[in-house]
Amino acid sequence: MIVLGLTGGIGMGKSTAAAMLRRLGVPVHDSDAAVHRLLRRGGAGVAPVARKFPRAVRDGAVDRPALGKIVFADPKALKALEGILHPLVRRAENRFLAAHRRRGTRIVALDIPLLYETGADERCDAVIVVSAPRRVQLGRVLGRPTMTAAKLAGIEARQASDAERRRRADFVVPTGLGKRESLARIAAILRKAKRKEF
Repeated sequence: MIVLGLTGGIGMGKSTAAAMLRRLGVPVHDSDAAVHRLLRRGGAGVAPVARKFPRAVRDGAVDRPALGKIVFADPKALKALEGILHPLVRRAENRFLAAHRRRGTRIVALDIPLLYETGADERCDAVIVVSAPRRVQLGRVLGRPTMTAAKLAGIEARQASDAERRRRADFVVPTGLGKRESLARIAAILRKAKRKEF
């Protein structure tokens, strides 16, 4: 089974690329969605987060905005949170991979925002990075209701740069050229992946 990594900075079009992979028949494990499941009522992440950050848990679920306010201004707290969540997300990813190996799936993708930062690229046969010009990225991100320039700067300070991601990628998909072009690029990557041309 071929494992593709999918990553890219905020506002670069990763969610759209993941949807295109699914449309082309590739199962995608979304690590952000896994975190959401872990933090909702009944999720495996609620109890350990409550022990470390009791003010961030309400009615049996983690209040994500409240948790964000605690950890994003405190690198030590953020590291503690990552220490709780990353192993749980990895466990969910392992279950996903094992299930698809049993089914004989040819290609799967791991959608991981911090793929390079967490060393997850080592678990992938090849990595796809989505990228867009800065003006396109800013237009997408700053159009979000809760996003500010200061918040964006804080997120980007903790992540690899777009240039670094592109340098390390096996494949780069430019997402500023329209969805049709992105889909064509992803389809071409899948053809190469099936031939193990990476």
